[in-house]
Amino acid sequence: MLKKFILNNWLILLILLVASFLRLFRISEYMEFLGDQGRDVVIVRDFLKNRNLFFIGPQTSIGNMNLGPFYYYLIAPALLLANYNPVGPAIFIALLSVATTYLIYFVSKKWFNSTTAYLSAFLYAISPVAIKFANFSWNPNIMPFFALLFVYFMVEKKYIYASLAFIMCLNSHYLALILLPLAGVIWLKNYQPKLIKPSILAITIFLLSLVPQVLFDIKHNGQNIKALSTFFVKRETTVNLKVYKSLPVIPELFNQINTSLLAGKNVNFGIVISIVFFLGLLYLYFKHRNQNYLYCLLWYFFGLIGLGLYKQHIYDHYFGFLFPVLFILMGYLLSKIPRLFSLPLFILLTVFSLLQNPFRWNPPHQLQTTKIIISKIKDLSHNEDFNFSLLAKQNHDPGYLYFIYENKLPYFHLNQKITSQLFVVCEPHPDINCNPINNPEWGIAAFGWAKIDQELEIDGIKIFRLVPNPDGRPLSYLP
Repeated sequence: MLKKFILNNWLILLILLVASFLRLFRISEYMEFLGDQGRDVVIVRDFLKNRNLFFIGPQTSIGNMNLGPFYYYLIAPALLLANYNPVGPAIFIALLSVATTYLIYFVSKKWFNSTTAYLSAFLYAISPVAIKFANFSWNPNIMPFFALLFVYFMVEKKYIYASLAFIMCLNSHYLALILLPLAGVIWLKNYQPKLIKPSILAITIFLLSLVPQVLFDIKHNGQNIKALSTFFVKRETTVNLKVYKSLPVIPELFNQINTSLLAGKNVNFGIVISIVFFLGLLYLYFKHRNQNYLYCLLWYFFGLIGLGLYKQHIYDHYFGFLFPVLFILMGYLLSKIPRLFSLPLFILLTVFSLLQNPFRWNPPHQLQTTKIIISKIKDLSHNEDFNFSLLAKQNHDPGYLYFIYENKLPYFHLNQKITSQLFVVCEPHPDINCNPINNPEWGIAAFGWAKIDQELEIDGIKIFRLVPNPDGRPLSYLP
């Protein structure tokens, strides 16, 4: 039975094996572990150990809005199974990305054909950007899986399941709202009187999912709803709700997305791919379009419109809700054009993706380095009370605090208690002054007059032990 299953499914099993290897190989060394990851595991650890429920999720980088809490509940079992090692949630995200690879295969085969399914799944499996956002725990990283699940269930008229998938999309990132116009088109296309009841039930489930956020806002004087209102009403530098103004930026966005996901970030090859892809989509529209192809085309088009309304810089993780459809469309194109053209194009896509494979570079060891630094602080503190501060440009202290809590070290926030020693960790950056003496950073200045008692360096990161210096001079507060 098993042998027959393997023989019948060997190619997709091989693709999934490749996807698994590219996402799980030395994951503890390659995974990102910065402020956001530290914040998440601190919150989830508190839930698991102290049963403190959370009603709000991660904060957005723009607008000071909070997402829903369900991402935290989603990764909680992984942290528990890993015995509170942050690599557990990272492995869960990697496995979810492997599941996305299979889901792309499954949906592509059902909507189009087997060739499309294999090609789409393989290109997603080896895409360096897809891999990058699959080997560490972060709320945007679950978007590709749940976005595809949402659209698939909408097409299949399984609206209750679609609602559950959309809830997770929205708990991943507010960009999930861009999927709603497509959902509306699909619903209108599928409209039948008998679908009214499940549609109402699906909407009810979605509204119920907002209850934790509503309770949070009631307790905190409407903090989140005010932030949302400010984001969309006072939108001079954030979004533009005049749809027609997004049209001029669509070609640039189209090229940016294709270059990132299909061309291995090679700018010149990205331009070529964008031109070929655009002409190919036109060819498919006139020669091989069907209803599912039109849904995919609208998915991509609405995504470009939605992203075009955003006035800030567009980062790769913003494309998460478009990841699946891009590979499905490319797989469908490759399956429909003559092999004389499809084979060289497929080879080029494969080569440029593999050239940017993350294993070509040494792992950053962020998780291990953080552990080592806290272990060193443990030794230097002699188990006596201490304060802690971080100087960094692209990081925050929760990652360090997580291991401080896990090691049960006698750490106190400066608001709680000013101790007899302050540990300052500095991650060097051109914009960061690593000298802790007279540093205006609040976490250092609030400690008072101090002198450096010990100084060491681990993997380029500096650690200072400061002690009170009553004979010193006042710290400088000049910028």
